[in-house]
Amino acid sequence: MDNRFYWIPVLFLSLLFSGCKEITTVKSLKLAHGLDNTHPVHKGMEFMAERLAEKSAGELKLEIYPSQQLGTERQCLELLQIGSLAMTKVSAAVMENFAPNIQVFSLPYIFKSREHTYNVLDGEIGQRLLVQGSKYWLRGLTYFDAGYRSFYTKTRVEKPSDLDGQKIRVQESVTAMNLVRSLGGAPTPISWGELYTALQQGVVDGAENNPPSFYTSRHYEVCKYYTLNEHTAVPDILVIGTVAWNSLTAEEQGWLQEAAYEATVYQRKLWQEAEAEALAKVQEAGVEIIRPNKELFAEKTRDIFESYRDKPEMYQLIQEIQAVQ
Repeated sequence: MDNRFYWIPVLFLSLLFSGCKEITTVKSLKLAHGLDNTHPVHKGMEFMAERLAEKSAGELKLEIYPSQQLGTERQCLELLQIGSLAMTKVSAAVMENFAPNIQVFSLPYIFKSREHTYNVLDGEIGQRLLVQGSKYWLRGLTYFDAGYRSFYTKTRVEKPSDLDGQKIRVQESVTAMNLVRSLGGAPTPISWGELYTALQQGVVDGAENNPPSFYTSRHYEVCKYYTLNEHTAVPDILVIGTVAWNSLTAEEQGWLQEAAYEATVYQRKLWQEAEAEALAKVQEAGVEIIRPNKELFAEKTRDIFESYRDKPEMYQLIQEIQAVQ
């Protein structure tokens, strides 16, 4: 038999099966969240998808669904837990329900500066807390910057006493409610989607959030005072369900984790640019930016730290964070 003809079918079969292998080994992870596609967090996720594709040579891909396409924050978490969705983004305040010690990030003035915040989150403390939700089938991959939260109101607030009796919208977080109470305000949990109308109708007198959220939500149309007291720096957490995580090989987990870390660095840069732009835009729209003496606000909230003395694990965690340089 002519060897030239023998090799033709062998070569054909080899190409056929190698092609099939390439197709079947591609894995795709779905990531859904509630932010729009102009948000720095979404752009960070897009960067992560690019880096993941490069690291895995196309074997592991990230499909991103923004703007609540696949459900609300809570619904996405539930989908993660049953394995119907791979990843989502939530505020650390929401993760308190699954990893109670994460509430430490919602404590007022727990962070001394942006650099201190990053050192805590990227260091041993932050990484330890990321995996505490695993018993609820939720595992944190990294922290995205969500900036400092400050008060925006319909009346001028320059010192804590200016908040006396004011109804302030908060997230559904015990820590956030205690913060507003300590400053004399009346904490009022309202969903983010209903807040604009609640401000318009006087259901609440103000709210608290970071500059980009204040701007993109158009809440500045109702609240003309933004007091940069910067009481908390609650990060966002990129979460993967343990069902999805455990379906990956060790190598694939490594690619994903590396891409997440690189996206964090990229997103933080975008975030700081977005903050500066948001403050400029709301000022142009007639909002007065107030830069108060933050120590006045910090002093009023210090008792919150002491309230954890009867919870040794949390109190120890507070001390550890304060010791980080």
